[in-house]
Amino acid sequence: MHELVNIPRERAIAVGVGSRAYSRDESLEHLDELAFLAETAGAEVICKIYQDRDRPDGATAVGRGKLEEIKEMIEEDKIVLAIFDDELTPAQMRNLSRELNIKVLDRTGLILDIFASRARTSEARLQVELAQLQYLLPRLSRMWTHLSKQFGGIGSKGPGETQIETDRRMVRDKIALLKEKLSNVAVQKAEQRKGRDSMQRFALVGYTNAGKSTLMNAVTGAEVLVENKLFATLDTTVRVVELSGNDHTTHKTVLLSDTVGFIRKLPTQLVASFRGTLAETLEADVLLHVVDVSHEHFRDQIRAVTETLEAIGAGEKPVIMVFNKIDALPDLDLVHALQADYTNSVGISAQRGINISTLQEMMLEMGDDRHETLHLLMPYSAMKELAQIYRIGTVLDRKDLDDGIELTARITTDEARHFRAWSVETV
Repeated sequence: MHELVNIPRERAIAVGVGSRAYSRDESLEHLDELAFLAETAGAEVICKIYQDRDRPDGATAVGRGKLEEIKEMIEEDKIVLAIFDDELTPAQMRNLSRELNIKVLDRTGLILDIFASRARTSEARLQVELAQLQYLLPRLSRMWTHLSKQFGGIGSKGPGETQIETDRRMVRDKIALLKEKLSNVAVQKAEQRKGRDSMQRFALVGYTNAGKSTLMNAVTGAEVLVENKLFATLDTTVRVVELSGNDHTTHKTVLLSDTVGFIRKLPTQLVASFRGTLAETLEADVLLHVVDVSHEHFRDQIRAVTETLEAIGAGEKPVIMVFNKIDALPDLDLVHALQADYTNSVGISAQRGINISTLQEMMLEMGDDRHETLHLLMPYSAMKELAQIYRIGTVLDRKDLDDGIELTARITTDEARHFRAWSVETV
């Protein structure tokens, strides 16, 4: 496989180019985020440079004047890596590499590199490799044109063109194989999730580094990796959680999942290849949208997450807004204002455990349209059906009586129709 560049603390310059899609302030904040991404990957960002333009230059993204300025900075600061905030076309990548004479990456390539270094499970590795190859395929163009110019002629294919076709065919074959493998994994995971249909599902979503994994640990004790880095978590973690109300009389067993965080300009290749991982989000009954409310641009991050949820088909899910890191705020006025804007919301500190019980209370109160609670009186002759309820549902209460078994069970609405013949008003 053609691997993307690995960055061993290389001295880097981060380059941003304005566009009509974002304001200058937004573009500068994106550039700061790019620098954080580079540091997460292991680079040392020596300087950042930004250019206001209506649209990127077709040849070099930045234009001739700014390109000369970048060259001077590269020479003066001994920079060996240039990272651009937006995805570069193959032509731009080729021209910049030739003009700057150093390694050139764009935001997509950098994120893919981080994902490749963070993937732990075989599924995550397959997903990252697929995204890398999909990113690489269009960039194979013209890699061998120097050969075709020397040897190619009218009516014949030069060795350069033959090499391009060979590489493209190998990459396409590998992409097809990876998609098949991921499809098989998706089928296996879907079968595994069937066994969990009896419980309500909650999924943690949010911008990368918002504190999702810290919250997962606070609620479940799952010991998910927590780092002050972007994309510290790639693989899905699912845990059973026993929720308890403040009155300690209400209880509910649910599933809580944590997976990869979102980011602005998330590469489309990653969204596509990680659909298997994102299935936990798609199949969740309720989403917990975790927001780092101490971040200067948290509203932009909320918008980025919302747009990504809509892109993967989860935009209509019920949501609890979880405003995290309130301990980093000077006061709670902001949190109170946000709670007025968002009906289902709570301010917490996952790290310090503040208001975790309030969040759990909200989770208890969120309805579950996919399940219902049945009160049954089952004869002893229905032991096969009783065993099925234990297998596919959650038995909340049971009493063995002379004339049968009184049962309170939580089960999916689709399955409940098979047992309504034994339904009673009260148990």
